[in-house]
Amino acid sequence: MTRFLISDANPGGRKLEDILLDLRSDVLKRCTKIAEDHRPEALHVLANNVKVLEHLTAAIELAQDSTVLLDRAFGPSEAQDGGAPRIGVA
Repeated sequence: MTRFLISDANPGGRKLEDILLDLRSDVLKRCTKIAEDHRPEALHVLANNVKVLEHLTAAIELAQDSTVLLDRAFGPSEAQDGGAPRIGVA
């Protein structure tokens, strides 16, 4: 199964949106470290990071939407307590 996400095999895992939020935070911190560097390479990397941040934000919103949908349809996840998956097969 997965190494990072909550699952029946990994009840100590994390929700996708939480991992993505941490990743976005790390990218933002890197951006602030190079924000004052006006060399072409730094500007290019910063522009790429801004695009990555946009994609991460979209991914976070999608992951949160899925969680809301599953919570509404099936109640809160019990995967962290060893419960069965709400959708799919174990």
